Amino acid sequence: MDLKSKIRTVPDWPVKGVMFRDITTLLQDPEAFNHVNKLLEERYKGKDIDVITGIESRGFIFGAVLASRLGIPFVPIRKPGKLPYKTVSEEYEKEYGKDKIEIHADGVKQGDKVLIVDDLIATGGTALAAAHLVEKLGGKVIELAFVIGLPDLKGMELLKDYSLYTMVDFEGE
Repeated sequence: MDLKSKIRTVPDWPVKGVMFRDITTLLQDPEAFNHVNKLLEERYKGKDIDVITGIESRGFIFGAVLASRLGIPFVPIRKPGKLPYKTVSEEYEKEYGKDKIEIHADGVKQGDKVLIVDDLIATGGTALAAAHLVEKLGGKVIELAFVIGLPDLKGMELLKDYSLYTMVDFEGE
């Protein structure tokens, strides 16, 4: 299946010059959505993974489905103030300032092998912060998995110390 054709590109959104990769068209296509979930399941089935985390919000979609299919706990990584229990946070740099993400303090245990899932890797700041959160709690990041890779934005380089997986890359587009 040509996954690239299932992802809508919206020019100049949210700002002029940005080519936004919109997965809602993929989600609206049951065959394409199932294909992505099957590929993830095949890649990680039988791997030694204790926890799957998903980064807010689109990482929840793919991460939760995968966790359910594999019978592995799912732990959300969210924006500040969204989790009701004790949290651990990680601040990171964005293009125009700082941001922060959080995870429940009991979401990952010492020695847990963790897969981090999100819809796309762009500049990499959020994904790197998610990896740091897992490590703060004593977990080991096994891999970071993304449906979409945007190599031109250099996030994959920022995450060079981790194993990365992308299903489809949009280079120079």
